[in-house]
Amino acid sequence: PETAEPKGSKTESTKTKAAKMEAAATHEPVAATDSTADLARLRELMAELAEAQGETPLILPSVDRNAVAAVVQDWTGIPTGRMLSSQTEKALKLAATLSERVVGQDHAMEMIARRVQTSRAGLGAPEKPVGVFLLCGPSGVGKTETALALAETLYGGEQNLISINMSEFQEAHTVSTLKGAPPGYVGYGKGGILTEAVRRKPYAVILLDEVEKAHPDVHEIFFQVFDKGMMDDSEGRRIDFKNTLILLTSNVGSQVIMDRTKNGTLRTGMDDLDTALRGPLLKVFPAAFLGRVVTIPYYPLSDAMIEAITRHQFDKIARRLKATNDAELVIGDGVMDMVKARCTEIESGGRMIDAILTNTLLPELSRGVLNRSLEGKKMTKVIVGASSTGFTYSFE
Repeated sequence: PETAEPKGSKTESTKTKAAKMEAAATHEPVAATDSTADLARLRELMAELAEAQGETPLILPSVDRNAVAAVVQDWTGIPTGRMLSSQTEKALKLAATLSERVVGQDHAMEMIARRVQTSRAGLGAPEKPVGVFLLCGPSGVGKTETALALAETLYGGEQNLISINMSEFQEAHTVSTLKGAPPGYVGYGKGGILTEAVRRKPYAVILLDEVEKAHPDVHEIFFQVFDKGMMDDSEGRRIDFKNTLILLTSNVGSQVIMDRTKNGTLRTGMDDLDTALRGPLLKVFPAAFLGRVVTIPYYPLSDAMIEAITRHQFDKIARRLKATNDAELVIGDGVMDMVKARCTEIESGGRMIDAILTNTLLPELSRGVLNRSLEGKKMTKVIVGASSTGFTYSFE
């Protein structure tokens, strides 16, 4: 016959198991096991589990504010960074933060920052968007980069940028593409590309690129957005734009700006430039439209600005090379001068830098990296130099 287990022993065993389970749940392996061997094995398993889960475990041991914020972000589209970080501090440092990324346009960053600070302080018109800006100037001087930087800084990432190429809306009937097709027409029920995007991402930067190319009827549908912060889509739903920051870009007045700047600096007063820009802008946009936006001129880039942008681009490449190949990128003498010498078209601005690096340097550098990988050779450093025939590469 089986020997009956003492009543006290069973109670003690149950309590011990419960204590061990509680200790394991609270990550206290010392209390959860009795023997040294079991303790070592438990710690080894916990280390393997932590490595497998990484920074985003499937099951959280506890629900903290970050977990709650992540769930709310998935439900509402409100960026986690907006809920968790100090928006006051971000607003106060916004101009300096943007200037680190957008080179040579400090005056523009300051104008945008002032409007955002007014909104953050609760002193702006609550029924309007955070800000509506018309960025005028030559191509490649940082207008699109400004939108990307604002999305990253204010809304938690570049994925919260809604970009629309307005050159696709040169006909009056294309208004329906933005708001959605009316009842009875093909596409009804699918939503407009603008209204649907904002409905899904109410906290975002909206970039309306090359807005001067859109039909005047398209310009007019934005009056209600600029004034009341809303737009009705084709299904009668009211889309809220109050938490968006709207940027419109245009090349209108580029020659006026270039005539009044030298080496990236304004040679005349800002008032004189604003007056000179008014004429070209009125030929494209009605006065009612211009009265609803803040016009910001963007200056052409100087050689020093081009060099700063080039260094910024090389820093990006260096980070990618470090992340993918654990190798250091060294830029030798003469490389910057070669890039500046090839940027001969002032109208292209920073886009010329990107074209040089993307079409010339990166393919040649990539070929060398792949050859080293194929040969099984360890690579710790890549040195980029310059010669009379082009870029040179040395792998160590």
